[in-house]
Amino acid sequence: MHSRVVATLVLLTIGFFSQANGAAISARQDGPVTVEDALNAGVTGGDFIDELALTALENISELASTEETQGEVQARTIGGSRCNLFNTTIRREWGSLSTSERKAYIDAVLCLQAKPSKSDPVKVPGARSRYDDFVAVHVNQTLSIHGTANFLSWHRYYTWSYEQALRNECGYKGAQPYWNWAKSASNPEASPVFDGSATSMSGNGEYIAGRNDTLVGGGAIKLPPGNGGGCVKSGPFKDMVVNLGPVIASTLPGVNKNPLANGLGYNPRCLRRDISNYSSSRWSRTIDIAELILSNPTISKFQTRMQGDFANGFLGVHSAGHFTIAGDPGGDLYVSPGDPAFFLHHAQIDRVWWIWQNLDIRNRINVIGDTITINNKPPSRDGSLDDTINLGVIAPTDVKLRTLMNTMDGPFCYIYL
Repeated sequence: MHSRVVATLVLLTIGFFSQANGAAISARQDGPVTVEDALNAGVTGGDFIDELALTALENISELASTEETQGEVQARTIGGSRCNLFNTTIRREWGSLSTSERKAYIDAVLCLQAKPSKSDPVKVPGARSRYDDFVAVHVNQTLSIHGTANFLSWHRYYTWSYEQALRNECGYKGAQPYWNWAKSASNPEASPVFDGSATSMSGNGEYIAGRNDTLVGGGAIKLPPGNGGGCVKSGPFKDMVVNLGPVIASTLPGVNKNPLANGLGYNPRCLRRDISNYSSSRWSRTIDIAELILSNPTISKFQTRMQGDFANGFLGVHSAGHFTIAGDPGGDLYVSPGDPAFFLHHAQIDRVWWIWQNLDIRNRINVIGDTITINNKPPSRDGSLDDTINLGVIAPTDVKLRTLMNTMDGPFCYIYL
């Protein structure tokens, strides 16, 4: 069966073309595959990236069909069941979820924030919740998971582990959603993610005037203050208490220095955001995502471009997403998972990698690049697929990077639409 037909059948099976979820994708026989096509399709809508995702899905379907005809097994055994396109978990864009689906996810996050911490109180005295455990792990490992060979695989496993905690500890039945930056690049505050409604991830912070620019890359990039800066006052997380951080000194009013230099002391405060379109309208449009996926054929070039070239004035989609949210803790590299929108952002990071991988499956699934120190400072060896990840109280068993390369293999069984 032709791969597009199989992919379309899968989409129909899960109801992806339903008008109710607003996520229909054109299944053209000759989908766009170049950056020029993205320009022709427009730079803000995000539909072109959805086309690339459908092409990735077709490639997965075609490879599975080819390998099965050769007597091989493409589906992997996960927990005693075979992972394939008809039983895989489907991660979808926040705006395509129904009201009840969004509320179920929000309730699970609030549940995780209400459960007691499992962290060692001597090592992480500021942790008060299970949610804080995730923040603390990221704080402790920040300098070995950014600008490194394991950047993408570490965050894939981290986000998946968060999804599993929502499901296994808080009864969530859905999948981790993602935030497609391009769909709201011109006005992120109007996005269903940040519109401040009861089915959003809460809105912007209260506006605080008279603040300075944020300097990135030694001043090579100057980000003007956004439209907030103060405490979030709308949506489900308006009463959220941030306990850990900051690690990087905050310039926002009311954010006190953490009692511990590592940011793991107890420092309760409100969730602050400073959402603006300055970063999103320059570095996370459709054309920016398309250029990242289609113009960077090696994993080293791809993930380096994704993370930015600050010294030369290029923020990249990864940092652009974080600085679109900004505030406290969202604007702090170490403590950024303390804002629950982090996980929608990093699901999109993972989705972009997933698309890139599956546009050339045989050559891109099992590849990593770069070294084991942040931007190779200090100089270090190249990363290896046999390097391990350990997430402590989140997921205490060592896992090799090679088991985290394929979202339908290893511990995983999910795809993106």
